[in-house]
Amino acid sequence: MALSYKSRKRWSLFVLVIALPLYMVVAVSFADWLREALGGLHVLAELALFVGLGIVWIIPLKQVFKGVGQPDPDAPDKDG
Repeated sequence: MALSYKSRKRWSLFVLVIALPLYMVVAVSFADWLREALGGLHVLAELALFVGLGIVWIIPLKQVFKGVGQPDPDAPDKDG
């Protein structure tokens, strides 16, 4: 299902303002739990964990953000 330009703008705003901060809280809580469960992580393993968690959220949301910064393709031309 293709989203309209207006829908993508609204969903991207929702994701950036509400969903992403919630994801950050969950990701940090998961990392703290993992660190405690394993008795500590090596610095490089922790770096890889946070880089992976930082990238993984965008994969399912790529289509929402695609083209949002561009002018509305459905808007009438101003030239007439």
